[in-house]
Amino acid sequence: MSRPTGFMEYARELPPDRQPYVRALDYLEMHPDFPEARLQEQAARCMSCGIPFCHTGTLLNGMASGCPLHNLIPEWNQMVYRGLWHEALKRLLRTNNFPELTGRVCPAPCEGSCTLSLNEEAVTIKQIECTIIERGFAEGWMRAEPPVVRTGKRIAVVGSGPSGLACADQLNQAGHWVTVYERADRIGGLLMYGIPNMKLDKAIVQRRIELMVEEGVQFVTNTEIGKDLPAEQLRAEFDAVVLCGGATQPRDLPVEGRHLQGIHFAVDFLSADTRSLLSDGPCAEDWISARYKDVVVIGGGDTGTDCVGTALRHGCTDLAQFEILPRPPDDRPPDNPWPEWPRTYRLDYSQEEAIALLGRDPREYGILTRRFVGDESGHVREAHTVRVEWEQVDGRRTFREIPGTEQRWPARLVLLALGFLGPESPLPAKFGVEQDARSNVRAEYGRFATNVPGVFCAGDMRRGQSLVVWAIDEGRGAARECDRYLMGSTNLP
Repeated sequence: MSRPTGFMEYARELPPDRQPYVRALDYLEMHPDFPEARLQEQAARCMSCGIPFCHTGTLLNGMASGCPLHNLIPEWNQMVYRGLWHEALKRLLRTNNFPELTGRVCPAPCEGSCTLSLNEEAVTIKQIECTIIERGFAEGWMRAEPPVVRTGKRIAVVGSGPSGLACADQLNQAGHWVTVYERADRIGGLLMYGIPNMKLDKAIVQRRIELMVEEGVQFVTNTEIGKDLPAEQLRAEFDAVVLCGGATQPRDLPVEGRHLQGIHFAVDFLSADTRSLLSDGPCAEDWISARYKDVVVIGGGDTGTDCVGTALRHGCTDLAQFEILPRPPDDRPPDNPWPEWPRTYRLDYSQEEAIALLGRDPREYGILTRRFVGDESGHVREAHTVRVEWEQVDGRRTFREIPGTEQRWPARLVLLALGFLGPESPLPAKFGVEQDARSNVRAEYGRFATNVPGVFCAGDMRRGQSLVVWAIDEGRGAARECDRYLMGSTNLP
């Protein structure tokens, strides 16, 4: 145990983020380093539970409870407290291929199920995890370690998001030759173009890619399988194929006026912004600017939050974020007990920035968008909404419109952040793999094998839109089963 009374002696503490009115002027990461002594105090708060729910990695009431990767959290907390950083790094890497990514973008379901959070604030697991891996890079411990022996087997991984990268990393460690295909111009999938730079600096992603290249993984960009390269050719040239293309079909909002100019999917807005950032200037072909515009973001999840932060950095005039669900409670409701993920109110980074720059939280809860109205040139001008009230009808939760609550909002840019429906249809069809009713590739969790021999599937393409940490878990699992298929047995976890 780190320190038997640590959870009673130290309060939860995180390094203060950069001031919101300062960080909203750039795309630099928001979180500064934390002094080692202070971080060790935070590690001392870990109770080293006999049954550590923080790494159970299960679904409770539809939400992740504990770490899906089953990170050995109490163990590396104890090592950090004792100053055994190298040992902590080795223990962390046993279960997580990319802690520098999850330590930045994961919502930390581990903290939601921390035993200490029953009546205190949870251990700062995410901060400690990120510090361990960054210490590893700073100390030179993160060196390329290509496999000593190669099996001669060749595997194609389609998609370079978190599941594809994790799958490729594991298969390469097993000694196989792995080629990762990506249709975009850079490797990383949603890590590169779906998450803005202030949350995940692209240099962090590129650092990991370069390490994987040194270890023998081959990456091919600007190549869409089924279009630039036939699926049949991949199956002929490789011993196995793993589909990790993600759930990239955005959910639309089929209301009156949807056809107007100035209404975009959030993913297009965010990806264009990152491409422009990496190109040191706006890319004329797809740049979507929020500068001097009244912006409406529809959707209250992480993607909507990222749209708010990006629009603020563009210099928008005003901003509103619509969420059809009611405002979450400040404390856990009775039907949301520990160790479930706490469905409580949070002030995320971009809403904090909006308060600093615009003077208010941009979120509007319990609101339904009815239509868009345009100007004489066919460009969106207004969003028309109505307030809704949620209720239980025949055991199902539904909403009704509240008469007299209609409202008009100025909107020169509308961003649809309503989640994703599933994978884009051409790729699964090209491989002849079965899909379920939600269009996800049909492959049983734990086996990850499709109906086509030698073709596996993992990540959002299999399970639907989910967390980065689940994608990494799935990529690792698919690698294990692919290795078993090729070799008859496997040593991969």
